[in-house]
Amino acid sequence: MNTANPQLEGLYLALAAMNRLMVEKQLLTHEEIHETLAETEAAVMKNSALDGQSDSHRKAVAFPIRLLMTANEAAERGGEPTFEDLARQVGRTS
Repeated sequence: MNTANPQLEGLYLALAAMNRLMVEKQLLTHEEIHETLAETEAAVMKNSALDGQSDSHRKAVAFPIRLLMTANEAAERGGEPTFEDLARQVGRTS
């Protein structure tokens, strides 16, 4: 991620922490979080394609969703990777 966006890094990590907390408090499961994020990603990709957005634009919009999905998967395994680790993983799978 562009180093000009440290606020966004913090926001993504805060959202990942909130997701972990909701699982810990048994408000949601990792699976429910994954399903919701996957549905959101699919909608973004579909709607952006219909609106004529470029592939790079769709990927940029989907990045935070994919990052949160990756963080959720890591949390389910008991991990808490850094932002850089999460971004690297998203980059490999996008």
